[in-house]
Amino acid sequence: MADMVASSAQAAPLSQARLGARLSDQGGIWSDVRVIAETGSTNEDVLALASAGAPEGLVIAAEAQTAGRGRQGRTWRSVPRAALTFSVLLRPAAVPRVVRGWVPLLAGVAAATALRAATGIDARLKWPNDILADGGKLAGILAEQSDDAIVVGIGINVSGGPEDLPVATATSLELHGARDTDRTELLADLLCQVDRWYQLWTGAGGDADACGLRAEYLRLSATIGSMVRVELPAGRFLTGQATGIDPTGRLLVTSGKGAVIPVSAGDVMHVR
Repeated sequence: MADMVASSAQAAPLSQARLGARLSDQGGIWSDVRVIAETGSTNEDVLALASAGAPEGLVIAAEAQTAGRGRQGRTWRSVPRAALTFSVLLRPAAVPRVVRGWVPLLAGVAAATALRAATGIDARLKWPNDILADGGKLAGILAEQSDDAIVVGIGINVSGGPEDLPVATATSLELHGARDTDRTELLADLLCQVDRWYQLWTGAGGDADACGLRAEYLRLSATIGSMVRVELPAGRFLTGQATGIDPTGRLLVTSGKGAVIPVSAGDVMHVR
């Protein structure tokens, strides 16, 4: 959820009642769904409740965020009703820690699938935590772990033109002809997709191949097959072709010398 801001729009407010009814009809893990007017960061709110013992299945959606966080300390803020910003609490106890790096990728598959179905936009995944539309950043994902809990935050720019977005690489549903998307229905669709993939993945003990998650991620990926430049921790850089995702969710980059290098963290730029 990094480096994004959305302008205000006259969208309908999120309906907690309608959202709860949709999710209740679907069944699944979402046991406590809350819609709030404004907060600093939904991730911070859910992390605090997780530390206090909140069970898996908590969702907090905010109409506005004033201090949302992205990777590497970047900020994400939204004004009322212009974006879809929410965080969920997961506790994948049956999944080994070594493969929990799949959680943000799972969230990306769920979000891209929901967006494609609801809007017709060709949403694609940029490893590890971005959703693209025609190359522009439409949404961001931030997963944070605290003991056995993982909090996943997702922010989607719904409305906003070029003058409202902070960088030239950002985009919105409005810019792709989907300004009137029902945010309550989109959130329900997205949560249903997260639930579906999460249950498949945890049911397979975190094996992304056995549950089909890796295949679906690769199908939706804009990164795999591209030449990339990866900014690694400590200011180092890696350039090569993104050739796959390993069993733990790491990006595999093949260098010009043919070495296959796994990347567990880093900022990826697609090189044309």
